[in-house]
Amino acid sequence: MTATTAAAQVPPSGTVSPARLTWLHLKFQFLETVRIPVAVLGNMLFPSLAMFFFVVPQSDVAQNPVYATMAVAGLALFAVCSASLFTYGLGVAEDRQLPFDPFVRSLPAGPAPRMVARILNGAIFALFGLVPLIVIGWLFTAASVTLLQLLAGVATILATSVPFVLLGMAVGYSLSAKAALPVVQVVLFPLAFAGGLFLPPVAFPDWLNTLSQGTPTRAGRDLLVQALTGEAAYAAAWPVLIGWTVLFAALAVRAYRRDEGRRFR
Repeated sequence: MTATTAAAQVPPSGTVSPARLTWLHLKFQFLETVRIPVAVLGNMLFPSLAMFFFVVPQSDVAQNPVYATMAVAGLALFAVCSASLFTYGLGVAEDRQLPFDPFVRSLPAGPAPRMVARILNGAIFALFGLVPLIVIGWLFTAASVTLLQLLAGVATILATSVPFVLLGMAVGYSLSAKAALPVVQVVLFPLAFAGGLFLPPVAFPDWLNTLSQGTPTRAGRDLLVQALTGEAAYAAAWPVLIGWTVLFAALAVRAYRRDEGRRFR
């Protein structure tokens, strides 16, 4: 890059805009992620294989438009939850172990551009994970949505991913990479089962159904099903999701500040 080109990219004030800083972080994180194809393929394959082996063979579910759409919705949310927790939980913990990380965090740009870029990068790969799942649902089941329902579903799934992004950050800034991996796994799968992402809540006993409605996965699952099929979510779904989002945001901020205070005194 020539001096003239570099100068042209810097605003007249001599500072780089937050938008450009965010873009640079996003570009770097995206390229860093795709350099490890297995990390991308793993998130895409597991929900798709679960759909192909456990939903498609069950004709009572696969050939029922509503049930098939619900199954796609549950596994789609699982894909997004998995991407969020692993990208932010394990990814942040691994970044903290790199010698370059303290230098980046000490730069005067502040944490916001890097944080926003990390969230956008996670959203991109979460949406990538939905593509094969949607294709399998379209080709092998009776799942059907209108374009408006599909757009509403994408917006809903991005909104419901927020608490899991924050939880992942809280784990990543609190634990080492070795500790973050089992913690993410222990958190993800019980939440997925309890939230009805693998087994529909209608099959739950009463006590589990009641307990399930207090989890962010159940709230997100029912809101996503509502967007895709029109079947109303339970009344407390949004308050539950917002409540968990606030709690996980507080945990993420606390973990970030605690880690920064511990490492930069």
